[in-house]
Amino acid sequence: MKRNEELIETINKSIQVDGTWETAIPGLRFIRISQISEPVYSVYEPSLCIVAQGSKVVMLGNKSFQYDPTSYLTASVHLPITGQVVEASPEAPYLSLQLQLDMIQILDILQSSQQTESLRCDSRRGLVISRMNESLLDAVFRLVRLLDNPEDIPVLYAGLYREILYRILQSEQNNTLKHFALIGSQAQRIAKVVERLNHNFHQPIRVEELAKEVRMSSSSFYSYFKEVTGMSPIQYQKQLRLQEARRLLLAEELNAAEVSFQVGYESPSHFSREYTRKFGLPPGKDIRRLRETL
Repeated sequence: MKRNEELIETINKSIQVDGTWETAIPGLRFIRISQISEPVYSVYEPSLCIVAQGSKVVMLGNKSFQYDPTSYLTASVHLPITGQVVEASPEAPYLSLQLQLDMIQILDILQSSQQTESLRCDSRRGLVISRMNESLLDAVFRLVRLLDNPEDIPVLYAGLYREILYRILQSEQNNTLKHFALIGSQAQRIAKVVERLNHNFHQPIRVEELAKEVRMSSSSFYSYFKEVTGMSPIQYQKQLRLQEARRLLLAEELNAAEVSFQVGYESPSHFSREYTRKFGLPPGKDIRRLRETL
């Protein structure tokens, strides 16, 4: 695809150093990695992810998804994932972009194009890999090119962003994304629970109470939540706690016991066991290894 070659050139021009870089375009960031990476633990927000060069594997629960320049990823809800760049080199670094998705604008597009009627949902998963197409890639490239003339961004950004959302929604594989935007849908109810867990992961949760809040039976809520996120509500909360604990240990002068209480564990020994199971080493050894690597 010619557009993909142009996209590589534009990203390369914008960033020459490895890392994640926010751009002047709202919600758009670039990622550059010049070698195969170790697994990286993070939380995907609702977003469009496109690889211009290289390849990446994402693990959600016990399922893995790989995407490269021939495909793209959409996340409909906040998801704790494990990501690993599996194709990259100093000569041909991994280059990608991530664009945040606005569910309010998605709903407006669905209503304008009358796509809310007779909408079927074959998959409830909150993460989808779709085949790249020229129309979407062209719209994304034109958005990225605004960086060459920053004065154009306030005038042209909104129209290009809306076109990108429209192109994404044209894919049948993104029916799940449509459901997450629909007010009152089961998918949107799950999204509200996910948002609550992301903000209050340190607090104890009861599945029965969460189900009651979104007016679903406990069994239906549990099943639907697991289909969307790839894990149960308790497992989801655990992933958030452990990822935040690792961030705190790396960034703050706190010991493992202090961090365990801060993220919601009642027992430091229980925290240490789960941390080791997740990251492969006890907290102290894992953080020392990370700091040496960084």
